[in-house]
Amino acid sequence: MYRLYHPMSRLYNKHIILAVSGGIAAYKSAELVRLLIKSGAQVQVVMTSGATEFITPLTLQALSGKPVHQHLLNPEAEAGMGHIQLARWADVLIIAPASANVMARLAQGQADDLLTTLCLATTAPVLLAPAMNQAMWHDQATQNNLQTLLARGIQVHGPAEGEQACGDMGAGRMLEPATLLTALEAQFEQGLLSGKTMVITAGPTREAIDPVRYISNHSSGKMGYALALAARDQGARVILISGPTDLEKPADVTFIAVESAQDMLEASLEVGPIADYFIAAAAVADYRPALASEQKLKKQNNDHGLTLELVQNADILATMSKQYSHAVYIGFAAETQDLILHAQAKLKRKGVQMIVANDVSDTNIGFNSDNNQVSLITTGGVEDLPLLSKQQLANQLIVAISSIPHKA
Repeated sequence: MYRLYHPMSRLYNKHIILAVSGGIAAYKSAELVRLLIKSGAQVQVVMTSGATEFITPLTLQALSGKPVHQHLLNPEAEAGMGHIQLARWADVLIIAPASANVMARLAQGQADDLLTTLCLATTAPVLLAPAMNQAMWHDQATQNNLQTLLARGIQVHGPAEGEQACGDMGAGRMLEPATLLTALEAQFEQGLLSGKTMVITAGPTREAIDPVRYISNHSSGKMGYALALAARDQGARVILISGPTDLEKPADVTFIAVESAQDMLEASLEVGPIADYFIAAAAVADYRPALASEQKLKKQNNDHGLTLELVQNADILATMSKQYSHAVYIGFAAETQDLILHAQAKLKRKGVQMIVANDVSDTNIGFNSDNNQVSLITTGGVEDLPLLSKQQLANQLIVAISSIPHKA
């Protein structure tokens, strides 16, 4: 069973640095990490030395699933993700809790530890969630620092009013993690596919003849991988089911590697219940050997050659659209003649909402090419798209697909 989550937040796949400074409110940071992970964000935690007096790095490492960053000059970190790389990695940086000391050092532009260095080095939005005694918050020095930070574009959320750990009443409590989560979500625009799960099949399949031979085709997988990137960038939770390719696995998608058509069908059926969209971009072998030999077939010393009995593979797209009718289904038609007629017949036969048709007899597009030119076939008609790179085409296709209404 694959571990799958349905996105419910604009934070899905976003890179969040949570910096924790010293203060009793540091215990709330653990809940904020949990909420971020639940929202699908990727979280890197930075802790000051003071923060480790209130909560252990191990706690936040266990919740984030990543080692906690504590030191500016860390040889191990510099060999992988140093402070500059970490600053570039961030989509947003939040300091929660932000102590009076941290606010003062940021206002002065100091860079004497990892936290303050990151704030100077990153181009991402910086958010502060102040937490301190009410008298410290109201002190003129803190208020001056606050105005300085606000003037620089740093966002300050809170503090809340209420009873404090010291027994005082007043402003100084760190905002609750759920409130800070909402503030973080507000940093990002809503994508066309935010909150949706898109399953994409890509690449060829290999149908075994024996342990060393197989039947396959020329699909490179480039179109399916480009669609995965485009859907991810529109906020979708992407599950890419891929046959064997030489392509690099796309970042921030759930990747399921398969070999045969049967493998691809089983993987598709498993994720089908959570799919809002299903794009069948894979070039699935139509046939497979009826019986794959367990041993390598030896060459025979005769002129009769080798005869293989082939059986038809299941139609993955038709099977999915019939079994899970709630989703929007998009198929691909790779043809060498009568492109539109064959694509229109496939649209009706498979019961899908769109067929993307391309002429693979043209060596300048389609299989193994970086470019493609397609026609979009729907019940409403035919729309011809110009010659584009596969990534440009994928971006346009995802916009078109996002506008297809779901079945009632």
